[in-house]
Amino acid sequence: MQIKPKLSFWQIWNMSFGFLGIQFGYALQGGFMSRIFETLGADEHSLPLLWIAAPLTGLIVQPIIGQMSDNTWHVRYGRRRPYFLIGAILASLTLLVVPHSSTLWMAAGALWILDASMNISMEPFRALVADKLPDSQRSFGFVVQTLIIGVSTWVASNLPLMVSSLGVSNEAEPGVIPMSVQVAFGIGAAVFILSILYTVFTTDEYPPEDIEAFRKEQVEKSGFRNTLKEVFKNIGDMPTTMKRLGVVQFFSWFAFFCMWSMANPALTDHVFNAAKPQTIEFAVSTSDQIQIYQNADRAFNEASNKVGSYMGNYGLSSMVFALLLTFWTAKRRINRKYVHMFSLFAGAYGFVSMYFITQPSMLIVSFVCIGFSWGSILSMPYAMLSSTLDPKKMGVYMGIFNMFIVIPQIVAATSLTAIYKGLFGEEPINAMLLAGTSLVIAAASNFLITNKNAVTYIPEE
Repeated sequence: MQIKPKLSFWQIWNMSFGFLGIQFGYALQGGFMSRIFETLGADEHSLPLLWIAAPLTGLIVQPIIGQMSDNTWHVRYGRRRPYFLIGAILASLTLLVVPHSSTLWMAAGALWILDASMNISMEPFRALVADKLPDSQRSFGFVVQTLIIGVSTWVASNLPLMVSSLGVSNEAEPGVIPMSVQVAFGIGAAVFILSILYTVFTTDEYPPEDIEAFRKEQVEKSGFRNTLKEVFKNIGDMPTTMKRLGVVQFFSWFAFFCMWSMANPALTDHVFNAAKPQTIEFAVSTSDQIQIYQNADRAFNEASNKVGSYMGNYGLSSMVFALLLTFWTAKRRINRKYVHMFSLFAGAYGFVSMYFITQPSMLIVSFVCIGFSWGSILSMPYAMLSSTLDPKKMGVYMGIFNMFIVIPQIVAATSLTAIYKGLFGEEPINAMLLAGTSLVIAAASNFLITNKNAVTYIPEE
């Protein structure tokens, strides 16, 4: 078994820095894709289904990329870094295209390509932490990733508001995405590729212990058919702890899909009283009708910027969560299960509180609570899982584990509207009540985790 030396903070920082770009992409997608869809004519009830491209892509891409990266070794770029780079190039190009979409089908197709590209980069990053770090540093490694993700979430979520405050137009003709959003996505494209390049060129990877045996195994497992065969075999051999963590992940990510797809229509309507107006045909409208539409559309765009900005607070609080956990785990043991459970309960409170908000500024508290959940979701399950896996199958199992992220999103994309309407009522804000309910179930499901290696983290003296 390979003995892995402990790494310094800056070595862990360098290997995690590429997540700045990946999360820039995800934050722009999560914060503003629904706004883009609404601008192009979608109503709030069709939004979840328009989002289905993203989780479907992850379901297909992540386990395959995980299996392929497990069986890759490049003399210069190693095992995981080639995938970072390919995904970053594709994602950056797509980020440039997304806000210039002229039709709903074009935006939905761009989302599909964007999510596939980001998945190609993201999955190997999770595996890299487990590849490089000894078990005593894995919680710390995933927490550093969470710290970087928190920073990028906050900045990316505020970008349209920032650039519009500098004079970039936040208004546009019907069916045209405002320049403020276009500029934000352009900045995101640059940050994505540059941060990935930083990690690629500052981080080395450990070669296989027996390179000749590894090369022979590469030949045996080469080809798309063999890759799929190995993926399905490993799904069948999934460890018990992974299955139980999968239940927690299912309800956690169902909740966050509710937020990404429905927070903008829910909060612009319920909190700001500025729902997206229905597009009118200017050629057959009176000047009064045009003025009413323009005023309503201006209010919607301003409210959307503010929703994105308030949403960024969940990135900031996830960063605070990561910092606190970093200092605590440096010297003390933690019970990962209970840390994760109480963080999910905090997020549930954040979602439910949105229903009762009377002042927009109160959204800060809601999203801060959600950020505690987010910080934990991005670190604790992966730390628990990686402590129970065969290191040789780290990539494929991290990819398979991410199926528990994308399957709940597919379920939500196809049934979210029907569920929240049936349980709570017609208004879009009720999707946030459903998100809170889902996080309560996720938190309680942590009682299923009993593996001591997964639950207990003990720092190395």
